[in-house]
Amino acid sequence: MKIALAGSGYVGLVSGACFADFGHEVVCVDKDPGKIERLRAGEMPIYEPGLAELVRRNVAAGRLSFTTQLGEGIAGASAIFIAVGTPSRRGDGHADLSFVHAVAAEIGENLRNPAVIVTKSTVPVGTGDEVERIVGASGTQQRFAVASNPEFLREGAAIDDFKRPNRIVIGTEDEWARGVLSEVYRPLFLNKAPILFTSRRSAELIKYAANAFLATKITFINEIADLCEKTGGDVQDVARGIGLDNRIGPKFLHAGPGYGGSCFPKDTLALLKTAEDHDTPLRIVEAVAKVNDTRKRAMGRKVIEALGKDARGKKVALLGLTFKPNTDDMRDAPSLAIARTLIDAGVTVAAYDPEGMDLARTLLPDVAMAANAYAATEGADAVVIVTEWDAFRALDLERIKQLAKAPVLVDLRNIYHPDEIRAQGFTYVSIGRG
Repeated sequence: MKIALAGSGYVGLVSGACFADFGHEVVCVDKDPGKIERLRAGEMPIYEPGLAELVRRNVAAGRLSFTTQLGEGIAGASAIFIAVGTPSRRGDGHADLSFVHAVAAEIGENLRNPAVIVTKSTVPVGTGDEVERIVGASGTQQRFAVASNPEFLREGAAIDDFKRPNRIVIGTEDEWARGVLSEVYRPLFLNKAPILFTSRRSAELIKYAANAFLATKITFINEIADLCEKTGGDVQDVARGIGLDNRIGPKFLHAGPGYGGSCFPKDTLALLKTAEDHDTPLRIVEAVAKVNDTRKRAMGRKVIEALGKDARGKKVALLGLTFKPNTDDMRDAPSLAIARTLIDAGVTVAAYDPEGMDLARTLLPDVAMAANAYAATEGADAVVIVTEWDAFRALDLERIKQLAKAPVLVDLRNIYHPDEIRAQGFTYVSIGRG
């Protein structure tokens, strides 16, 4: 089957490469000529483990290609996926659907054969109705249907998530569309991946509801961590204790500096705006978004407290800048708010991240980017672990003690054991372990 992906960003590129690996003929389309040229040359615009090799293999096999021309890309395609960005709109926080609407119009103008048009972009409920209207208004004489197929890819584990999903959600009331998308995902039947068919609007809501619920779990355990610090509890024991309840589960119960990335911040905000428009306020989600925003700055103040009474003029080393490991994504990363809080307090900041520093340089111009973790810690009054990269899980602590001005380690991801670190002569500060 031929498949087209309109949009070759994170979702479009990963999905396109995985569809091609299933044996489909896939064309990824993007308006950015530079991006397409880099992809043709085998250069990835994003960092995702295993993606470069997956793309290379399928390009070499002739199953995956790239173009800037939408009409060329969708010619003969039975399924056309819309995978463009839906960032928060400036001023009001609603999802910006201008890219989705523009692609829908262009698809309608260039449609020359029957096709199912699938929104894979994260979009507010009712967007599929508008996409259907836009395509229909283009005057196309071809049969088409519009379906919703939200993505559930975790950055850093996207390929495995795509090939071994815990569910595939397809929203459509059209039997023909259901048949086409069943064929698209037929290779996953061997893995017994459950396919949930719903209405289009339900599928659109599922994506936002899932992200909001996961954001709630993160924010909940972060508040419990604060309580643990005040009462002498250990948040890791508490998380294990509640996570063993199969009604709750252990995932997303790791206390830390707050959530970030491309999904949770913008999706919770977009969901709140949709609820507001329909006069159905979501008080829990409102609290989640507010608590998460304030927590990031609070982590900066936690570092300042660890520096002592007068932080001005001191140096802090930040280890990890991306919002999570195994990605170069800096969007809404806690490190941004932490670094700004420190700089506002007169602290000098140096940092190192295995993949995120190119993007971080533009976002944090006042932060000195170091060649490695040890270069960042040289002369530091405190070393702060912000992102739990594997490279930071077995640091040479004796070397850090020699390089740093003071043996202070602030572990915002709880990757070390307090007794072991303190036994090596460090002042150790972690999250929720009073």
